[in-house]
Amino acid sequence: MTNIFENIPEEITEELFEDIISNDKFRFERIVSKGQSTPEGEWLVQNKNEWVILIKGYAELLFEGEEKKLSLKTGDYLFIGSRRKHKVVKTDPSGETIWLAVHF
Repeated sequence: MTNIFENIPEEITEELFEDIISNDKFRFERIVSKGQSTPEGEWLVQNKNEWVILIKGYAELLFEGEEKKLSLKTGDYLFIGSRRKHKVVKTDPSGETIWLAVHF
């Protein structure tokens, strides 16, 4: 048995990505952020659909072509279609932001 809130390093200089379950068609992962964001001028683009839920902390996302940032708090989830450009604008710098993501 493993706890989703445990085994997080004290210092996180880069986002932490950990597969929980994965195969060639499906990946379920834990992502831990602590103040990280997408580098300036870059966009995240994935080849698969992603469903993500924020289970701790907060984050702000921005989708290409939209002006308004999307603020996520604990419990919020969303679907990001494959190839949809987006970026993480902000995560909580004072504590962990923990995401669970399903890529399919």
